[in-house]
Amino acid sequence: MSNVILVVDDDSANCELFKSLLQDSGYEVVVASDGRRSLEEFARSRPDLVLLDVQMPVVNGFEVCRRLKCHPESRLVPVVLVTGLAATEDRVQGLEAGADDFLTKPVERSELLARVRSLLSRKAFTDELERAESVLFTLALSIEGKDPYTGRHCERLSDFSASLGHRIGLRTDEITALRRAGTVHDIGKVAVPDSILLKPGKLTPEEFRIMQQHPVVGERICAPLKSFHLVLPIIRHHHEKLDGTGYPDGLRGKEIPLTARILQIVDIYDALTTDRPYRRALSIADALETMEGEVRKGWWDADVFDEFQEMQTVIGEFGPEKIETSWQADGHSLLVTSVGKTESY
Repeated sequence: MSNVILVVDDDSANCELFKSLLQDSGYEVVVASDGRRSLEEFARSRPDLVLLDVQMPVVNGFEVCRRLKCHPESRLVPVVLVTGLAATEDRVQGLEAGADDFLTKPVERSELLARVRSLLSRKAFTDELERAESVLFTLALSIEGKDPYTGRHCERLSDFSASLGHRIGLRTDEITALRRAGTVHDIGKVAVPDSILLKPGKLTPEEFRIMQQHPVVGERICAPLKSFHLVLPIIRHHHEKLDGTGYPDGLRGKEIPLTARILQIVDIYDALTTDRPYRRALSIADALETMEGEVRKGWWDADVFDEFQEMQTVIGEFGPEKIETSWQADGHSLLVTSVGKTESY
């Protein structure tokens, strides 16, 4: 199956030229005559690469590029800005918009094809990584699906831990790691027998030792993915406690990565406020009171918990099962919507 390339230019002659050159080399080509139509065509044809003219009416190339790079479903598609602009500030603007490469008009055939081949090769590698991530996410969700008491647990952890990370001021890559970890943090439970995983009563010491290995197993499962290098510490350490009584490594205080301290706060809150086989869900007030007591014991990060409580004034009004969440195009701001009321942070 040939790669699909979207050519965007308000000059029909340029579109036909690019189309001819690319089709002769075996690529499938779709075209759009302005920025607005390019976004519509992108959604329809899902191209593997975009050749994008900069100077266009209505929506210029910089803005189209920015919108594509801000959206999770399109940000990894290579975008090449094709321009007659040679000023440094124009190149800088293109890089700030997220462009992967530049071509200067008039475009040489050999240069065009070389850059297209290079970027498509890089995208093929990225697609392989995404497929591997997808397999891990599917495995993690299948483990969650075994337990009827944890429905949407991973989804909530992914959304709320990332939002808490953003509130605290983490970098974008750390927030992305939190979103991924929210889904795969318990993937190591694949090695825990169902008789232990779904046991309604208290675990025996031996059963608990087996359960304590799931963060280590989870880290081992995800370690081959280099894109998960910031996710691995969250998986391994989300059951540590600040006083050193957690597992698997007995880390203390700031030895526990901040991202792991963030995820564990959300994880504990979600566990307390949902039904479990051994107890009914606590009310929001009772859950927070319980966590406050555990903070005083020195188990959890007091600063992270305080930030969570402030964020909880929005989430807590609705309850974990009564909200719909979605991410803004910038990948940061979580929208919380319920009964006509919307908050963002």
